[in-house]
Amino acid sequence: MKFSVFSLWRPVLLILLGLFLLCEAQVNTEVQAGPLYRVVGSLLSISCNTSGFSNPNSKKDFEIRMKSPARIHEINVMSSKDPDFSYARFSSRIRKDEISIKHVDSNSIIFEIQYLQKEDEGEYECTVINPEYTYNGVYSALTVVKVIDNSLSVTSSDPPTSLSFNEGEALSLICQASTNTIQHVHLAFAWYLHKEGAQDAKPIISLDRDFTLAPGEGFEQRYRDAAIRLDKLDEAMYTLNIAELEQSDQGQIYCQAQEWIQDPDRSWYKISQKDAEKIPLTVKAKVVTSMSVVEVSLSAQNALQEGQELLLSCGINAQNLAKRFFSVAWLWKGIELAKIGPTGILTVRQEYIDRERNGELKATRTGNNNYQLRIKPVKTTDKGSYSCRAWPEERGEDGNFNQGAAQDSQPMDINIFTPESGLSVKMENMKQPLAPGEKLKLICEVDGVKGQLSVTWKRKPTLSTSSLFATIISLNENGVTEKAGAFTSREVRVTRPTTNKFVFELADVAEFDSGTYECTVSETQPNGRTQSQTQNVNVSVKSIDSVVKMALRNREPTVTVGNDVQLMCKVTSPRVPMTLTWSKETEDSNLNTIVVLYSNGSISWSGDQYRYQVQVDNQGNTIMHNLKVLRASHREAGKYQCMVSVFLHNVYKKLPPSNLVNVQVQNPASKLAISSNHIIVQRINTDIQIDCKVTSRTSEFSLFAVTWELQQDAVKKTILTSDHNGIITFGKQIEESLMKRISMRHTDGPTFELTIQQVRISDKGIYMCKVAEYLQDPWGEWFSLSDKNSTTNVNVTEPEKKLFVEKNEGEMNISIAEDFSIPCHITEQSSKESQFQVTWFWQQGTEVKTIFTAYRNSTLKASDKNVVRSGFTLLLTSGRSMPWKSLEI
Repeated sequence: MKFSVFSLWRPVLLILLGLFLLCEAQVNTEVQAGPLYRVVGSLLSISCNTSGFSNPNSKKDFEIRMKSPARIHEINVMSSKDPDFSYARFSSRIRKDEISIKHVDSNSIIFEIQYLQKEDEGEYECTVINPEYTYNGVYSALTVVKVIDNSLSVTSSDPPTSLSFNEGEALSLICQASTNTIQHVHLAFAWYLHKEGAQDAKPIISLDRDFTLAPGEGFEQRYRDAAIRLDKLDEAMYTLNIAELEQSDQGQIYCQAQEWIQDPDRSWYKISQKDAEKIPLTVKAKVVTSMSVVEVSLSAQNALQEGQELLLSCGINAQNLAKRFFSVAWLWKGIELAKIGPTGILTVRQEYIDRERNGELKATRTGNNNYQLRIKPVKTTDKGSYSCRAWPEERGEDGNFNQGAAQDSQPMDINIFTPESGLSVKMENMKQPLAPGEKLKLICEVDGVKGQLSVTWKRKPTLSTSSLFATIISLNENGVTEKAGAFTSREVRVTRPTTNKFVFELADVAEFDSGTYECTVSETQPNGRTQSQTQNVNVSVKSIDSVVKMALRNREPTVTVGNDVQLMCKVTSPRVPMTLTWSKETEDSNLNTIVVLYSNGSISWSGDQYRYQVQVDNQGNTIMHNLKVLRASHREAGKYQCMVSVFLHNVYKKLPPSNLVNVQVQNPASKLAISSNHIIVQRINTDIQIDCKVTSRTSEFSLFAVTWELQQDAVKKTILTSDHNGIITFGKQIEESLMKRISMRHTDGPTFELTIQQVRISDKGIYMCKVAEYLQDPWGEWFSLSDKNSTTNVNVTEPEKKLFVEKNEGEMNISIAEDFSIPCHITEQSSKESQFQVTWFWQQGTEVKTIFTAYRNSTLKASDKNVVRSGFTLLLTSGRSMPWKSLEI
């Protein structure tokens, strides 16, 4: 059997590789990246997970801490292990389950706050509790949460209490949606239908955050046939158009807007959602019966004089008329004016309600097959094409009517001419064009008056697709004013300061108030005849962008740490409800809100409000907003901006922001000075002390970081460093032998003393002391000023060699067993501290033998045992005794 070398080694290699990977495995903890922008009152959800533990299947416990912008230190929020971990400010919310930690799996959690508060803004730290005995890796991760105001506004444009249509008729609704959020957000918009008995509402048509239009379930084919449309008329106005209503469209209809923001991980998050008021919609069904053949005819005068009565007679021809029900409507230019239902109830189009209420429009059923519409006094604006429409109605078992197919008459053109009359009307627009928020004032001047006058003001907006004028307000002969339903919430009035003048005023105009305004004056003469005269005028309202100007500046572009920053935002604008936002640009070009000043006077702070002050100086059309940053630190350095939005008629209009102003925060001028350069000459094997003394400091509360460097032959290396907290670390290039001989201490002054023990020749060189001064900023964080340095040239010398031994040659004749001494006199030495090593030799012939060696550490060594046996001894006669520590043979 054959084995390859590799096959024999493979199991060993796999084992070694597994051990290597096990040793290299490290704990890693990750949290959802920030900043996360969330609105007040919404849900905050932060994911946190860990990996790299030796037992990945064991359930890990986590702790959540947070540090608010106003605090330096973290506070405990919640722990999945310790119920007593939380600080008091969070305990009650945890008991209510408003703050929670939920495990997704053994290594992941979701931290949630159900109803965010402004105080919840800050830096959150997720920490995994280590269940093992060793630490290896990252156990905590940080993310930032920003809590902003919920400014999403969603309203239906003057919604009626209910809507009632016949099957096949058209529906058009308008909704406005806007937001004042300064961060980059997208709005999603949808129209919903909540059918009776259904649990949830279903979308009719929607525009998602990516601006993609999509029909709801069940509306797809009608959308493809263009029978259902969602149109965006301007920045905030959305319309729903249904060409032909179906009975299945019945229910409560409303619009909904959602505000979405993109998080740093590129995912989109819905930060707010609001619904407009629900509008009940009734759609009456039509049923085609076996008796569906209906003939409809229209008769009327072809020409009338203004002020006369227009009589429109609608005739119906069908089988069994007396036992059948019909609905009959009169149309002008294809637009339904009035309609009589199967039970005789009259409904009138919105624009004609005032005329019906004033008795100028009447509709009656005069027989089984005849229906009449009377308009008196008729006006020149009433001329045009008229027709009649009839529907058969079948009463069901439940008593409700089901509508059949409609049948129209042939259209008839009717002309209205103006009689010879002394009545004349002249319209005057007091100002053109208007700025948003200003008051529209129109004067209708009348001449040739002989009877009593009444006036009606109407308009046709520029944005409207309808050709009809809608009534705004009217003033009758008795001086009674009546507003149209769409203007009940608007400040509008009509006055008659003189007998021949009518003044119309509409306050707080916006751009959508642009259009054609009509003044119709009706005169009732003594003979009872009524005549009317009409005048039109075009009104233009400027866009808010064109009239609001902003400029931001600061008093000092550069301030010193601890001083105040003064920013001034000048806003020139007409008097409109205005919201101003102060913000600061982040490093990733996002905007962080500092404070929002609302038009109603309320103020909403973000972050640490105690570091700022705001002041507003109102000077007519110029408003000066001042933001003061108190005791600025380097944190407050950066680019600032002010932004304005106008809130008119429930719609936010965000205007282009001001210019960015850069604020620079510099360190205070340093007063640091240290002792000047000097030279030290030190003998070898002695201790050396190098002083680095601070002779002047910027503040009495300053701390210092010191670095000692050694330069030898143009090569620098760091000996040791002491940070401003006094923690000492040695340089990486320092040999262990030197590390054991050096030390540093801090004395009063302050003075930093570097000591080298038993200095060696290799220790000589240029020693540099670098001192960095640290000050504490208003946030309590330490920052360094420019450093100072001084050098000390250290020269290590050896003593001069002055060793001399007295040399005396001679002979000594001694007897056997007689003692003798041979002197060795040191007559000169290099230093008083010198120590000696002395060796005695014995020469016999040409052979030289060592007798004794006396070392400087007091050790005596004999060359061999024979020397000791021979009785040789050594005496030191230098004037002091020398006890020998040891004798080596």
